[in-house]
Parts: sequence; C-alpha cells; structure tokens
Amino acid sequence: MDNQPNPPDSPGTVPAEAAPPQYPQQPPAYPTGPARQAPPPSYPAPAGPPAYPGPGAQAPPPAYPQPPAQHAAPPPPPPPTAQPRIPPQPTAPPPLDPHHISTEQRRVYLKARQRHTDATSLGTLVSYLPHFLASLAVVGLLSLLLPGNGLLSLLAVLAWLLSGLLVFHGPTESVIARRLLRLRPPTPEESARLEPVWREVAARAGIDAHTYTLWIEENDDDLNAVAAAGHIVGVTTCALNRLPNGELAAILAHELGHHVGGHAWASLLGYWYALPGRLAYRVMHLITRTALRVIMFFAFYGAGTVALFFALFLLPVVIIVGAIAYATISSLYGLPLLALLAPYALAYIGRRSELRADDHAAALGFAPMLASVLHKFQQADDAARHQAALAARQAGRKPLKQRRIAKLLATHPDHHTRLSRLKPWLQPQPPR
Repeated sequence: MDNQPNPPDSPGTVPAEAAPPQYPQQPPAYPTGPARQAPPPSYPAPAGPPAYPGPGAQAPPPAYPQPPAQHAAPPPPPPPTAQPRIPPQPTAPPPLDPHHISTEQRRVYLKARQRHTDATSLGTLVSYLPHFLASLAVVGLLSLLLPGNGLLSLLAVLAWLLSGLLVFHGPTESVIARRLLRLRPPTPEESARLEPVWREVAARAGIDAHTYTLWIEENDDDLNAVAAAGHIVGVTTCALNRLPNGELAAILAHELGHHVGGHAWASLLGYWYALPGRLAYRVMHLITRTALRVIMFFAFYGAGTVALFFALFLLPVVIIVGAIAYATISSLYGLPLLALLAPYALAYIGRRSELRADDHAAALGFAPMLASVLHKFQQADDAARHQAALAARQAGRKPLKQRRIAKLLATHPDHHTRLSRLKPWLQPQPPR
C-alpha cells in the first residue's frame, strides 16, 4: 500500500516535466545588414514589443509608438508681385533761345596764319607817331641827366625802345589785366560756361583757343567785352550771366576780330610809346596853369608885386618850359605838333576797327546774334538818354545835346551805323 503512487489530481504536487519555460526579458537582437555608403532616409522607427516587468518590479506604462514626424512647414508664399510702374510721360525740354548755338567739341582746322596786321592797325601806329617822337625826345633829354660819358644815356634810350616787347609778355599782360583793366580770372563755374563758347568761336575762326586768356570784369550793368595787349579777352559778368550763349559768342567773336586784325596790340603799343610824351605834356600844362593862377592872384596886390614875382620865379620856369618845347618841335621838324590832330585820327581809326571786328564776327556766322546785342545796346542808351532828359526837365534845364566835336572824338560808331553794316549778312543767302 505504501508503494502506490499519488493520484495525479492531488493538490500541491507538480511534476518537473510540467514546469513552464522561461522567456527572455528583452526581445532578441536581430543582426543588422551591412552599412551602406549613403545613409538611408530616416523613417520613423517601428515600435518594439512592450517590455515585460521582471519579478518584483513595477511594470512601467506601456510605451506607445510615437506618431511619425511632421514634415517641415512649407515656405511662406511669395509676396504678390508689384504691378509694373507706368513710366512717366517724357516732358518736353524747355525751348532753347533762338540764338542758342551748339558747343559740342569737334575737329578743328587751324589756319596757318593766326593773325595779321590790317589797315586800321597800321593807321593806329602812324597816328601814334607824333606821340612816339615826342616821347623819344623826352626820354633822350632825361637820359642826358645820367652820369657818365653818354653810354648810360644811350642804354637808357635803347631800354625804353625795347620795353614795348613787354606788351606780348605773359606775366606783364597779367599785370596789365589786373592793375590797369581791373580784370580777374574766371571762377570754375564761370569757366564752365565761358570756355565752351570760346572754343566754338575759335574753332569757327580756325584759331588756337589756348593762345588767348579769358578774364572777367566785375560789372553787372554793362553788356561788354574787351580785347587788350596780345592775348587778353575779357567779358563783363553782366554779359556772361544775361546773354544766351549765341550772343555771348558774338561779342567774343568781335573781340577775337580785334586780335586777329592786330588792333589790340597796336593800340596798346602806341599808348605805351606815347606815355612819356603825354606825361611831359601834363607836367608842362600843370606848370603853366599854376603860373597863370599865381599871376592872377598877385594882380590884386599891384603891378609892382606881380612884376617882381614874375621876374624872380615864374619867368625862369616859363623860359625853361618854352625852351624844351621849342627844342622838341624843332629837332623833330614840327612833327610833335601833329599830336594835336592825333586824337581825331585815332578816334576815326577806332571806329573803323570796330566795324572790321563786326565784319569778322558776322563772317563766322554770328551776324544775327551780334545784331541782337546791338539792339540791346541801343535800347540801353535810349533809356539812359531818356532818364537824363527827364532829370534835366525836372531841374529846369534844357537837355544836353551831343556836340559835333564829341562825335568826332568817339572811338565807337553809333549803333545805327553798326546795324546798317550788318544788313547784308542778315539777308537770306541763296542756295549753293
């Protein structure tokens, strides 16, 4: 009985063969494939099996698979393209002045003969001849006062004769422009307006524009220009700022005509050589006037006092001045007496030179512009005469009329004469 086995259904006994198998805590690690050269795109990892808790450990909450990563937010839409701007309608440029000229640079053909000496230049030198001879006599008499055996006197006379070459010397011309003519160099703004016009004038004339120097005269009331010495061309600020470039070119062409014809250097050279004689004349004139005034003053105190003073002081002075004048006139065969007629001759030649300069400007194509400038001159003169006549009437005086002798001494012809001279240039030219 003791050897009977227990019944299979008895509680508390479990056979060894019937024990459950032990499962691993983690899922088996599966082998990975060989590494690729380029990494594969990253996809969301699949969720693994849930980890079972070991004995005695609290089971963590099951790990649920994460949702796949969201794609990157799309870029914001581009801003709406701006509507194309309607270009502004081109505005018409302001109308150019009728006397406007083009100043674009172009090829220039220079003349082989840049200047010459015309008949008016030769007439100017001949008219100054009496003054020159009188000046030569004065310089010769003054040189005799120098010490020595006469060599210094001869050198002094030769130095005075050669001094006329300074008229064509650049630094001396600058001194003449600044000190005598009261001119100044142009500012950069003035040069920007003046030089293109001057280059156009010189190009039409076939003249090298760099031969001459441009100067400015501070004058806001007078439309004028000047040509002096050998290379000076000056223009007033009034003409520079108020005239259109065509009319400015016309007056510059007129002044260039004075240089091309030799009028400017002939006038300055004659004036320079006449200066000693004029100074001597003024000194003698002052002495004579002073002597007459002294005689008239002492005439109130009796004839005896006047006679005594005249004998002691004035008579020697009058004798010396008279002797110098007689020696000068007789040694030069009376030619210095022609100096009394020289102002009238020089005025006439000056008027002729102005008309020749007008012809030069008209030949370059500036006749309409020059006529317009002359009309403005005439209007300004008429207004000035009207104001003078009105002032004379208000003061109870008669208006002054220009005397005939004043017309003979005028160095410029009247505007009516100059406009009449330009009429042939203003007529339409027949087609060639």
